[in-house]
Amino acid sequence: MKAYDITNRLSDTAADSITRQGAEEAALESHLLALQEQYDTLRRIDADDERLADAKLQMARTLVGLGRGGQAWSLGREAFDTFMAQDAFESAADCCDVLFRTEESSSLAALGQGIWLAVTCPIDVELAVELLTHVVDETPDDSDGAAVAATTALFLADLRAEGVQRENLTFFASQTLADVARRHSDIDSQEAFDLWRDRLELREPDKFLVRLRNVIEVLVQDDWWFDREALQQRLPH
Repeated sequence: MKAYDITNRLSDTAADSITRQGAEEAALESHLLALQEQYDTLRRIDADDERLADAKLQMARTLVGLGRGGQAWSLGREAFDTFMAQDAFESAADCCDVLFRTEESSSLAALGQGIWLAVTCPIDVELAVELLTHVVDETPDDSDGAAVAATTALFLADLRAEGVQRENLTFFASQTLADVARRHSDIDSQEAFDLWRDRLELREPDKFLVRLRNVIEVLVQDDWWFDREALQQRLPH
């Protein structure tokens, strides 16, 4: 193949990529405009706070896709407060996921609070696993925190999911935990994996959930947005 043919093909590939990116961005901009119009309509008809908060969350999610983290943060944070006031904990945790993705200065605090809600409240297990997987992605290879997060994800998938969802989530979480073991301690056999889990106390929920609490504290620091004790007292026992 002649050199100019290769160059032309590379140029065509780059052009196609730019075109696709432009089309995706245009689609997101159009979606954002529709969401804004929907939000304005909800305000005019004096919709309830939870519907308005949901509209803000959807706009924030779209703004993240457009790379506008600052704008997304403001909307997502407002929505979070509304959902918490309404005891809509799953939606509040969803806000935390979006806020984490903004990559703003308090994004890690948002992640920590989303994980706390995911573990404490009976929210959608897929969202819980997604939030915990962020910890795996964000922590260094030698961090025990990734092992604790992956183990908790597997635990929640096994405990809360059913049927096909349970099969899919436990498989995903098991693979994630195996990947963490490999990068953490070069684990490459079932025997070594079992010993690794024993060494890190990853078999007993009473132990690894306490360690998860420490991971959450590191993420949030002193930037808690709600009273955890008061919330736990409101939850059914």
